[in-house]
Amino acid sequence: MELKDSAAQATRAPRDQRFNMRMSAQQRQVIASAAAALDKSETDFVLDATVQEAERVLADRRWFVVEPEAWEEFDRLLDEPVPYENDLRDLLRTPTVFVQQ
Repeated sequence: MELKDSAAQATRAPRDQRFNMRMSAQQRQVIASAAAALDKSETDFVLDATVQEAERVLADRRWFVVEPEAWEEFDRLLDEPVPYENDLRDLLRTPTVFVQQ
């Protein structure tokens, strides 16, 4: 993990923006302790955690654009019956190693 962090730090864009925030002393101490545990500065820790969470939130809200023909094909495939309709039923009927015989 440290190699990834070091590589990211070496190739990251220059930090030319500020982001100020208020927090309680307890929150600051938690952040400081976690940053120290990972041998990171508080700034690097907060930035990494914040960007990671922001990317996770945005991942579910991406806008995908496709050509109308591709969308129609995708929609058609969604409407088709599942080709393996009995596989799940068969799997669920198979005794597991947890079932006493």
